[in-house]
Amino acid sequence: MMRKTVFAAACLGLTAACALPPKGVSAKDIAAYDAAVASVGCELVGESDYLPVEFQTGLTRQQVLDITAYKLSSGGAERLPDGGVKLTTGACA
Repeated sequence: MMRKTVFAAACLGLTAACALPPKGVSAKDIAAYDAAVASVGCELVGESDYLPVEFQTGLTRQQVLDITAYKLSSGGAERLPDGGVKLTTGACA
């Protein structure tokens, strides 16, 4: 049992290290996302943060959520203790 747990943890670590951008999202979209999130203070917590990012980028809510998940898995963002996400790269570093 312990061997399976260690193997699963190792695979998860490798998967996170190889995070791929969301399907259907370009590098230009990710750059626009980064700029838009920086313009709202580098944190996405509630509706008042997500709506301006969607508006500025032209991305759908699902695309913004997908990019956020990508940023979390690739180390470009971190979860906030009270909920939400903070970017930790680029202008938000």
